[in-house]
Amino acid sequence: GIAEGDKLRQIEGSIFGKWEPTDKTYNLSEVTLLVPTHARQVFAMAGNYKSHLNDAEIPPKFQIPQPFLKPSSSLVRHEGKIILPQDATEEVHYEAEMVIVIGKRAQRVSRENALDYVLGVTCGNDVSERFWQNDEEHKDIQWWRAKGADTFGPCGPFIATGLNYDDLLLTLRLNGKVMQQERTSQMIHDVASQVSFISRYVTLLPGDLIFTGTSGKTAALHAGDVVEVELEGVGVLRNRVVAQK
Repeated sequence: GIAEGDKLRQIEGSIFGKWEPTDKTYNLSEVTLLVPTHARQVFAMAGNYKSHLNDAEIPPKFQIPQPFLKPSSSLVRHEGKIILPQDATEEVHYEAEMVIVIGKRAQRVSRENALDYVLGVTCGNDVSERFWQNDEEHKDIQWWRAKGADTFGPCGPFIATGLNYDDLLLTLRLNGKVMQQERTSQMIHDVASQVSFISRYVTLLPGDLIFTGTSGKTAALHAGDVVEVELEGVGVLRNRVVAQK
């Protein structure tokens, strides 16, 4: 569907190919917005904002894009619940991110042509269990559960196209308080660079997602919290945090 104010207009066809609007509309308040795509692959960028790194200069390893994989099963819709695993520590953090939505098959594409393969962007939250991720004595070898546990990838609510993806305001609010706010112009590697780099080694498919990294400092989520990620021109992704039963 296509969002038109407080209405949703049904379309015929595929957003990854040919489609046409229909005369059928729904009230947005009466529909459930799912994760915007059925992503077969979900990438996420580590260390893509200087403000998120603790170094005055960009460390050598972050001078090239540093993507990692999140399982598609980590994705959760707008207004869905972020579930804290029973054995998680108190350090499960939010990470507000812009998410790239791939529009067509991309294999070894140049940086100059990379935006031709981008359908648009949406909001994301790369939820991260810091103990599993970073504790020097106990951390996992891979981030498979620290960033890939079920519901650790909120995403949505809409895909916006035709924006200047490299200069949008990204804001995170925790229980109504602004905790993160930075423009995507501060990314170390812009959208085209990320798409081109990943496609050099892994073929990107329509609907695949790239979480583009988080800015500044992050903090813990607790059961009962409401976390919102707002991306200029896209909308607000809202999720409630609950403890696993």
